[in-house]
Amino acid sequence: MQSSVEVKSPFQLASQKVSRFKLSHAGKRVALGYLFLSPFLILFIVFTVIPVVQSVYLSFTYYNMLQPAKWVGLSNYSVLFLEDDIFIKSLKNTFIFAVIAGPLSYCLSFLLAWVINTLRARMLFSLAFYVPSITSGIALSIVWLYIFSGDRYGLLNNWMLNWGMISEPILWTTDPDTIMPVIIIVSLWMSMGTGFLVFLAGLQNVSPELYEAGAIDGVSSRFQELWFITLPRMKPQLLFGAVNSIVAAFGVFDIAVAMAGMPSPNYAGHTIISHLFDYAFIRFELGYASAIAVFLFFVTLGLGRIVMKLLSSKEQ
Repeated sequence: MQSSVEVKSPFQLASQKVSRFKLSHAGKRVALGYLFLSPFLILFIVFTVIPVVQSVYLSFTYYNMLQPAKWVGLSNYSVLFLEDDIFIKSLKNTFIFAVIAGPLSYCLSFLLAWVINTLRARMLFSLAFYVPSITSGIALSIVWLYIFSGDRYGLLNNWMLNWGMISEPILWTTDPDTIMPVIIIVSLWMSMGTGFLVFLAGLQNVSPELYEAGAIDGVSSRFQELWFITLPRMKPQLLFGAVNSIVAAFGVFDIAVAMAGMPSPNYAGHTIISHLFDYAFIRFELGYASAIAVFLFFVTLGLGRIVMKLLSSKEQ
């Protein structure tokens, strides 16, 4: 019994060769893409993913860098939320700061970018507002400590005394009632950073033709242009700025320490990052510090996901 051999036409053979070439060519393109992406992936895994996983593990241990980590289960978290009054105080301070300074810095960054985008010398104004965000907080605190100095020679106290607004100097950076407002004011002045530049770039990328079409459809004022045209076209930039503001608000540390000290009077300027720094680099209780870091990580992650759902656009 002879086996039948299928005879393929030259057209079928040529199509098979072309499909194999396309498949191998696509595979090479994918491999080349991963090759170019590999430096970032390696750095991201080594310096982000592995430290986060290690922090989660250490949060369930007692670890002081001198002895091997000892598993303690949920003890760090129970002490953190049930026995650590200073942490509760820092949590309250951080949320107060985040609720006030976060939205204010976000709105101010966008409004200033919107106004500056209409000016002729926008590059000059952009540089003037952006420079404080890249200047060291310690260096800027020298200027602000002179402004908020608690004696009568402090700039703000001297001005208020001369105008008869107060009868004696206010201890701005040592009075627990005024420490947090001072930190918020200084942080707002330094908040025109990456989000501000992203907003400015997004405003410049909105096509002028859209405003012309809006004028034809009845959009008559700048605020109507902002609401109906500008904001819908800037959802990616608004999302980035919102996430950036959340991370910055919950990560306040340098300005609080520079203005109020470590620890601040009555822990009025003590934040979650200050508490983490205290246990990690002063007391060297890295297991407990990891529990604080994990809690802060999930808080910012949860708020970031909420913002993404609010500002994400399926169309873009």
